[in-house]
Amino acid sequence: MNLLATTSTVVVSSYALLSAVYKTVQALHASPTQVSSASSDAVTPESMPSVDVIVPCFNEDPRTLSKCLESIASQDYVGQLRVYVVDDGSGNREDVAPVHQDFARDARFNFILLQKNVGKRKAQIAAIRRSSGELVLNVDSDTILASDVVRKLALRMQDAGIGAAMGQLTASNRSASWLTRLIDMEYWLACNEERAAQARFGAVMCCCGPCAMYRRSALDLLLDQYEAQFFRGKPSDFGEDRHLTILMLKAGFRTEYVPDAFAATVVPDRLGPYLRQQLRWARSTFRDTLLGLRLLPSLDRYLTLDVVGQNLGPLLLTLSVVAGIAQLALTATVPWWTVLIIASMTMVRCSVAALRARQSRFLAFSLHTPINIFLLLPVKAYALCTLSNSDWLSRKSAKASGSAEDQTLNQSQEPQPDAIQPSGRAVPIRKWDSPYRTSGGDATALAAASDRAE
Repeated sequence: MNLLATTSTVVVSSYALLSAVYKTVQALHASPTQVSSASSDAVTPESMPSVDVIVPCFNEDPRTLSKCLESIASQDYVGQLRVYVVDDGSGNREDVAPVHQDFARDARFNFILLQKNVGKRKAQIAAIRRSSGELVLNVDSDTILASDVVRKLALRMQDAGIGAAMGQLTASNRSASWLTRLIDMEYWLACNEERAAQARFGAVMCCCGPCAMYRRSALDLLLDQYEAQFFRGKPSDFGEDRHLTILMLKAGFRTEYVPDAFAATVVPDRLGPYLRQQLRWARSTFRDTLLGLRLLPSLDRYLTLDVVGQNLGPLLLTLSVVAGIAQLALTATVPWWTVLIIASMTMVRCSVAALRARQSRFLAFSLHTPINIFLLLPVKAYALCTLSNSDWLSRKSAKASGSAEDQTLNQSQEPQPDAIQPSGRAVPIRKWDSPYRTSGGDATALAAASDRAE
């Protein structure tokens, strides 16, 4: 056996061994996909903490934003709920103005119009500093929440040791394309394998941005650090959710995953936007992994295995593929052992996922393997080599948007404390006729996810 064949065999065998150990231990620790977040017996408005929902927006489609805000307005939460929608210097402010006006009639909704685009992180912080609720729920403007999300996350946060908690994510546009179907399965695996196993030890390493709740007292301690994140002397303008989660863990708080709090978010339906998203996530992961390494001695040993599996595993897989391609090109021999190992591991993982989720569609997730090998691994390699760069990001400079741009900060409706009943119960929902109002069919993805989990 020549040197290339030997190298290919050794590297792919090492990858198989690491992945088998990591995924087996992960599966043993992963919580069931349907776990009650907390008992809701005898819940009263007085017993539930006040919640501020923060929704940063930038050039969002009006209908998408309306669906998001409608899902927030329709929450069954009995405690005090206030919503802060932050328009981050959007160029389409005239288009979304009717949505703002529609929801401004609900006394719980407040709108902050930033003079210029400052980025998602600073937009969040602008609202956090204006709000005062005991809990803060960050929601992306393209996300639809199930009606019980705030209640379930708030119930889990009754434990004072918990600094942050996230819900289970699904793809609201799952049926749009083959890619969105794969991403929806990818989200299920990330939530119900990776996050669920981490949550067993109270250390979810990334409370995902579309739906994550934080404790106000913890945020007050960490907000300056969160705002002033730098990497190699440059301000960090992506990876907000992962960085804030790491800060929570560093401060001694636990981070949790609530699998029965469903949120459906829009995912990329084309490869270009998907790869740009993966590049941002990869850079964020690499940056904050360096920060998170200092935490590992204080966490359960499984978290060390988790970090090793997520970072060394892709490296070994990359080396396996490179060695296999070199063997094929230079010796004209097919690296059958490499092909067999990767194919076998793919089918085993997909079969286990199909059994756990009780859905045969996960067998089709095997199509994700060639995407991972030939697209995502090169993107991750590029991300590692360009950690200081901000190219390929999704945000673009906003166009001028009229007179609103001339104001540093404007609120279409100032906070009205007396608009909340003394009992703390949220103001009843009022329905208005609007071309942006969402229909019941828009919650199909959430309903399907809930049915699958039961």
